[in-house]
Amino acid sequence: MPVLVGVAVLVLLVSLVASVATEVLWFNQLGFSRVYLTQLALRVGLFVVAGALMAAAVVVSMTLAYKHRPVYAPVPGPAASLDRYREGLEPLRRVLTVVLPLLLGLFAGSAASSRWETVLLWWNRTSFGQVDPVFGHDIGLYVFTIPFVRFAVGLLTAVVLLAGIAGAITLYLYGALRLSGPGARTTVAARVQLASTAAVLVGLQAVSYWLDRYSTLTNTHVRFAGASYTDVAVVVPARGILAIAAVICAVLFVVTAVRGGWRFPAAGVGLLVVVAVVAAGIVPAVVQRVQVVPNEARVEAPYIEDNIRATRAAFGLDGTDVTQYDPAQTAAPGALSADAGTTASIRIMDPAVVSPTFGQNQQVRNFYQFASPLDVDRYAIEGRDQDVVVALRELNLNNVGNQSWVNTRTQYTHGYGLVAAAGNQQGTNGLPDYLEGGIPSTGSLPEYEPRIYFGEYSPEYSIVGGPAAAPGDGNEIDYPTESGEARYTFQGSGGPGVGNIVERALYAIKFRDANILLSSAINPQSQILYDRNPRERVQKVAPFLTLDGDPYPTIVGDRIKWVVDGYTTSEEYPYSQPQVLQDATQDTLTTPTGTIAALPPNQVNYLRNSVKATVDAYDGSVELYAWDESDPVLRAWQKAFPDAVKPLQQMSGDLMAHVRYPEDLFKVQRTVLSSYHVTDPGSFFSQQDFWRVPDDPTRQGTAPGGGTEAAAQPPYYLTLQMPGQGEEAFSLTSTYIPRSQQGQAGRNILTGFLAVDADAGSTDGQKKPGYGQLRLLQMPTDGTVEGPGQVQADINSNTEISQELNLLRQGGTEVINGNLLTLPVGDGLLYVQPVYIRSTGETSYPVLRRVITSFGDQIGFAPTLDEALDEVFGGNSGVTGPDAGQGSGDQPAPGASGSPGASPSQGTSPSQAPSSSATGAPVPESVRAALQEAVAAEGEAQRALQNGDFAAYGQAQAKLKAALDKAVAAEAAATASPSATPAG
Repeated sequence: MPVLVGVAVLVLLVSLVASVATEVLWFNQLGFSRVYLTQLALRVGLFVVAGALMAAAVVVSMTLAYKHRPVYAPVPGPAASLDRYREGLEPLRRVLTVVLPLLLGLFAGSAASSRWETVLLWWNRTSFGQVDPVFGHDIGLYVFTIPFVRFAVGLLTAVVLLAGIAGAITLYLYGALRLSGPGARTTVAARVQLASTAAVLVGLQAVSYWLDRYSTLTNTHVRFAGASYTDVAVVVPARGILAIAAVICAVLFVVTAVRGGWRFPAAGVGLLVVVAVVAAGIVPAVVQRVQVVPNEARVEAPYIEDNIRATRAAFGLDGTDVTQYDPAQTAAPGALSADAGTTASIRIMDPAVVSPTFGQNQQVRNFYQFASPLDVDRYAIEGRDQDVVVALRELNLNNVGNQSWVNTRTQYTHGYGLVAAAGNQQGTNGLPDYLEGGIPSTGSLPEYEPRIYFGEYSPEYSIVGGPAAAPGDGNEIDYPTESGEARYTFQGSGGPGVGNIVERALYAIKFRDANILLSSAINPQSQILYDRNPRERVQKVAPFLTLDGDPYPTIVGDRIKWVVDGYTTSEEYPYSQPQVLQDATQDTLTTPTGTIAALPPNQVNYLRNSVKATVDAYDGSVELYAWDESDPVLRAWQKAFPDAVKPLQQMSGDLMAHVRYPEDLFKVQRTVLSSYHVTDPGSFFSQQDFWRVPDDPTRQGTAPGGGTEAAAQPPYYLTLQMPGQGEEAFSLTSTYIPRSQQGQAGRNILTGFLAVDADAGSTDGQKKPGYGQLRLLQMPTDGTVEGPGQVQADINSNTEISQELNLLRQGGTEVINGNLLTLPVGDGLLYVQPVYIRSTGETSYPVLRRVITSFGDQIGFAPTLDEALDEVFGGNSGVTGPDAGQGSGDQPAPGASGSPGASPSQGTSPSQAPSSSATGAPVPESVRAALQEAVAAEGEAQRALQNGDFAAYGQAQAKLKAALDKAVAAEAAATASPSATPAG
């Protein structure tokens, strides 16, 4: 047994040493060693102090109790049975005196070490510059100091209580304390020990009662959070009285310890209980029932007002720009002419739908993959900002054919390239209009390092590096070529070195993999890359932050950078309404199958986007920037870790151009604003004008049990110009509908539209004016503006649309509704929804076939956004969309990008060969003839599809493609000829 125990201890010790050593190497390589060492030292210090305090208190209590035991313990009556217990315990007494305090010390130390953030924040506390409305203290007292004092009081209470219990049991076992029998129940020494312990315990309770006065400011009630009328008028004074009573009771215990007699402290404890029941229980209930309930709206109004003010300030809503908006219901011709910028930027590529399309068009090999959903970014294309849908071609080791250790750890090490498609237009055959893609990467975006060693799907660890090799040569598979694979050797500092035997041994122990120690594929210049997920990587170097669930990639300079938003939070902000982060950020995209993670189920009542973090996709370097330098919580963390967070002034304009307003912050803010757009206390009390975020009308979330359930509509990134805004801006948007009252059916009319300016500009170290400005459009309270659910129902019930979609569904083709976007344009509200089809088969993928628009009671349904808008606005919307004339493969624009060769089962829609262009000019005869051939081929395809003849359908699709190619060539020839008639 000693040998086995010794081996177990040795294994644990070696594992612990390897864990700490590899963490030090990892943090040191990233330049964040101070973060880890500070955290480690504080955790170890708290563990030692709390554990030693607990163990010492228990040892002292048990030792004193044993030392002052009676020499001759009384044995008559029931006490005689204790002799047998003492005889049985005596051989184990010394062991128990060591083991029991040690176990209790381990538990206390573990619990205390987990509170290192509380201690560090208190030590580096800062001022908020704001005071609470009840006590007039700076809010920093509640956020930083009171949590630490509560932690200290709780720890000391546990120490005193457990030490007292251990001492009391020892006194009882050895006869110094009796529960029955004649004469004194305790010896003098036992009385002093017990009374002193009780005095300290009651004294700590007095401090706890005093702190409870401040806890009323974070109470939660049915309608609001914070101290209510009853709390301020009764509970706060009552807890002050309880604190004084507890102090008096503690003094009585001290008197007992000195002079003897348990009568006075017993009376004191009884009085304390009575005061607690009457003053803190009965009186508040009576005041609440008699004085508050009959006049609750009037009596609670000042406290509701405090709650509204504090909640809006704590979640950054106090500067929201609110505008009354009465949307027009009539779609007049030319109505969108004043919103040309917004209309031209309408995103018809749904990032939640087109990930399989990216995969089929741009994946290249099975061992690559794209995230789902994709991300939305913006780039300057030909001098104009363009919303784009982006994704990284990441490595997927599960699809590597040979799963040998050398292959999966040293050869297949990285992904390759960023793929980007225009968000507001489509390419040939309804495919994305790719602005960047292929291997090697080509396109309209800046040149960059395409290799992706750090990403959301990166392997657990890879071993890379070595002597520099000639282009195309190296240890690692770089990318596939027609003749095989190009090779590459990682150049840079991406992870700790594993070039010597000690480092290899440490990592062999860490990853439980002896190959790291034994493999000849590792050379003196090798590095090991691990903790490669950008979100997890930032979380390690900044454990004090709560991170956004959706990191996104972007090109900054000549590197791909992951951008991760970091939040500082608190649950101690006075009068602020708490929110559960997981509930507030849950929507149809935060599903188990997606890469967007919901935030943890933490309850907070203060939230700031205080840090922007980046992770280099090539070398994994992490940089933290202080995005909200006025945040007191961030300032406290900056004092704790002086070199961890860089000032905003060091952020480059190139990075600034791709920073966006974080999605999870916006989700929490829209949830809070659904109630706290009401600023009048009386209206807030009635809750009649409370809103909610509508369920996503196009998709359902995944329920915990595996089924489906309604989930909130996610917010959408769009470039738009809000009413009253000087120019269009990259924004994040959402909608509101009424919150159903108990027993009432929910209504899906639109009550509000929320947008936030998400464009930070492109100036070095300086935010663009207006960034982060929340704008809320409030609809008329007596209006019936249709919400997303009603608009989707109107679309689904439209006879013409249903017939054509049913036609597209024949042959097993799936129709997919894209995101339903809402835009305040044309003095009204425009809804836009792309419609995709997906054929059957493992290699099928969604392609854009139709665009649906809705304005008032008018609905448009056409192959392009431009045509759909014209259908709604009497044949002329007043703008020309970027996809005008492209179609869903029926009439591709000359030079339209996108991968050629759509799937043979992709359906097309009936169309007519036009006789004139949109400008009124006649279409050349050669073009019209080719388009007539396309119409005929399309008819053949539809008839074959209806008859289930897929061979004929494939032949017709080939004819259709040939005819379209012929039309494109004819139009290009006509345009090039000086004497040709201009084509539209």
